[in-house]
Amino acid sequence: MESMMMIDAIQRLGIDHHFEEEIEAVLQKQYMKSSIHGDCDEDLYEVALRFRLLRQEGYTVPAEQGGKFKQNLREDIRGLMGLYEASQLSIGEDILEEAGNFSSLLLNACLQHLDRHQAAVVKNTLEHPHHKSLARWWKDLGLTEELKFARDQPLKCYMWPMAIIPDPRLSEQRIELTKPISLIYIIDDIFDVGGTLDELTLFTEAVNRWDLSAFKELPEYMKMCFKTLDDITNEISTKVHKEHKWNPVGSLRKAWASLCNAFLVEAKWFASGHVPKDEEYLKNGAVSIISSTATILRLWDDLGSAKDENQDGHDGSYVECYLKEHRGSSVENARQIVAHMISDMWKRLNKECLSPNPFSTSFTKGSLNIARMVPLMYSYDDQQCLPGLEEHMKSLLLENLPYRNAQKIN
Repeated sequence: MESMMMIDAIQRLGIDHHFEEEIEAVLQKQYMKSSIHGDCDEDLYEVALRFRLLRQEGYTVPAEQGGKFKQNLREDIRGLMGLYEASQLSIGEDILEEAGNFSSLLLNACLQHLDRHQAAVVKNTLEHPHHKSLARWWKDLGLTEELKFARDQPLKCYMWPMAIIPDPRLSEQRIELTKPISLIYIIDDIFDVGGTLDELTLFTEAVNRWDLSAFKELPEYMKMCFKTLDDITNEISTKVHKEHKWNPVGSLRKAWASLCNAFLVEAKWFASGHVPKDEEYLKNGAVSIISSTATILRLWDDLGSAKDENQDGHDGSYVECYLKEHRGSSVENARQIVAHMISDMWKRLNKECLSPNPFSTSFTKGSLNIARMVPLMYSYDDQQCLPGLEEHMKSLLLENLPYRNAQKIN
């Protein structure tokens, strides 16, 4: 039982790729055990957990193993949660549909009788079962397996939404925002190191037309990327329309097209050996109130002076553009200029956020939070690591608050 619980915890943390052989050995043993001895007198949670772990890894497990339940189990909250999680791997079996409905009904009914923490855990299981979670979504996409050059960092991508919308009530929105952010990193890698200029041009034209048929002549990884882009855009648009009675699909498609157009401009610059003027470089891709935030992000990225994965691509920087335009300047001087520009952009951003503007308070705060997060995301050390981000993740996700010695506030 302990070994299965450990596998579940490792998978939820998104680090299971480090223990593939060990996990496979445990699951093979569990599969043989259940095939020979059945479930014996094991409790509901153990049966449901084994079923889910085995089925999600491709083992042929009869639905009856995951769907056994009795009315007298209504007090077994952990078991019911495990049963509901297992039911999410249904491939159409009636018994799993029944198990899902049964466990969902009882878990919803018990919410009002649980304490605050227990209720939150149960509610999260009902709304975000692991099989449909972000880590599972990212792994099942298979993009980083097809795109060997792409960054495989779903947790890093999730840190952006955590900073942008920290409200604990907006968990679903954070998960949904992580998906397009992950795709931005993927598309950035495609333009920097993945595709030829001809392929990138065709890719951009297809995104502008939003035409799946236009991808027939492109590499398989570009087809996968656009298919994922289309799925995410439609999924988010459907949820927004359901909640707010407005369908943003057209606006989202235009935003993706604008992003690809900007990436293509840079790809053409560096393919031809053209180093743009510093103002031209910054102007490419900047829009609206978010332009101050975007410029801060762009300049901090340039100060990093390298990709976080040591990629050998065609990615330029403002420092390079500045040195080309201002002959005789040193790299250190150019970096000081960039730091000064970041400071000025912060002043501009503060002014824009404090002045009357057409944006909501949540959007304005989100823009500020992006800018606040940027130094953590782009402050590389000599080993191309992000020590500040690593410490931030630990403090945010792993370490307890030091409340024991805190003074009482009256």
